[in-house]
Amino acid sequence: MRLEPLNYDVIIIGAGMSGLGAGIRLAHYGKKVCILDRHYLWGGLNSFYRLKGYRFDVGLHAMTNYVPRGTRNAPLTKLLRQLRIDYDEFDLRPQSMSATWFPGKRLRYTNEFAFFENEVAENFPHQADRFRSLVKHVLAYDALDLSVPEFSARKAVAQYLSDPLLVEMLFCPLFFYGSAVENDMDFGQFVIMFKSIYCEGLARPPEGVRRVLKVLLDKYKSVGGELRMKTGVARLDVEGGQVRGVVLENGEVLQATKVISSAGYPETMRLLSDYVPGSEGETHGQLSFVESIDVLTKEPRELGYELTIQFFSTTETFHYQKPAEPVDVRSGVICCPNNFVYERPLETPMMRVTSLANYDRWAAMDAGDYPAEKTRWHARVLDEVVKIVPDFRPWVKFTDIFTPTTVRKFTSHVNGAVYGSPIKFKTGRTHLENLFLCGTDQGMLGIVGALLSGISMANMHVLQEA
Repeated sequence: MRLEPLNYDVIIIGAGMSGLGAGIRLAHYGKKVCILDRHYLWGGLNSFYRLKGYRFDVGLHAMTNYVPRGTRNAPLTKLLRQLRIDYDEFDLRPQSMSATWFPGKRLRYTNEFAFFENEVAENFPHQADRFRSLVKHVLAYDALDLSVPEFSARKAVAQYLSDPLLVEMLFCPLFFYGSAVENDMDFGQFVIMFKSIYCEGLARPPEGVRRVLKVLLDKYKSVGGELRMKTGVARLDVEGGQVRGVVLENGEVLQATKVISSAGYPETMRLLSDYVPGSEGETHGQLSFVESIDVLTKEPRELGYELTIQFFSTTETFHYQKPAEPVDVRSGVICCPNNFVYERPLETPMMRVTSLANYDRWAAMDAGDYPAEKTRWHARVLDEVVKIVPDFRPWVKFTDIFTPTTVRKFTSHVNGAVYGSPIKFKTGRTHLENLFLCGTDQGMLGIVGALLSGISMANMHVLQEA
């Protein structure tokens, strides 16, 4: 017997941060919403898992945009208000101190911007006034104006700063935490990331991303939203310039007035029933990562390591691009989840190291060689890392590693591109009247950014039009 299609006001593809943000916002206003995700766990790029008795986060090093309770006109404050979530529900704990390390220089930062401004002045005294002028421009710039065309952040910053090393050190954290473009980023993205990391700050719940996702999922369900996990979308049937049906992998057909996809632009285009191969254009991202999580028998602070997150480059020119080798060991991110400000230590001491990687090289590996190659490249990465931090290798008791093929498997992103397409669709509009984008390829990144992306697309394309 053929089942009649189910009808929704909005179907959302993907139960990541942006999809959950959009779903909560719409359900608050009485919209009949269904979120679909092909995996068994929600969170998308920011999820969690358990292995060998240990709990691990995926994606989350820290939540950017951290501000204290009551801070007005901040992105975190805005999203909490829009989702009707109390500040304390996320249980955020601030970083202790983070840094960017380049040969001969280290810039430290806390959640107090004045500290970072002083660091720049002390390390680059001849650039102090220029840096203040750049900051003034950044703070005045409206990065959320969707009508402004994209332009090179490197060219914009070069109008203010003349020291190449300072420029590289400023860009390094912003690239690693949000650029889909090799060796550059849109200036609007630069402003967003600069404010979120340097001007506001970093924080993390003691429970990690689980806490954030639990709050979001509980809120979504409490306002009547429907969530269907292990429910992949096979096809979007297109007719008359609209999506007329959402065909699931089990053959079921759903209908909705509007569809919002957080899957990414090229990934969404490939779902269309009238998809023409190559019609998505140059929207395939190239930037992916490997990450290792080393579980230790000692707290990092016992080994003399106090920093929360450290970005590094062993060369004065930072190479943020798809490497020729499977992994680029010259740069990376060292994250110590234990070194946020908690009342008591976390139950599992660990160090996480993230490095740029080449998806094609990992995808072409023989399955039998894959585990050994992960181990080999992990060792090479740590050989560089322990030149910067205390050597924690003797205290490693367990290691888990993910590669670009892991990213591809669990996100469906072409090339395992963590930050999606180098081309962003700021308005969220596609060529179809009722199909919209949110999340990575709409242009907002990080947990706060992703949530705001979902909220803003729900507001713009559903609630305001209604």
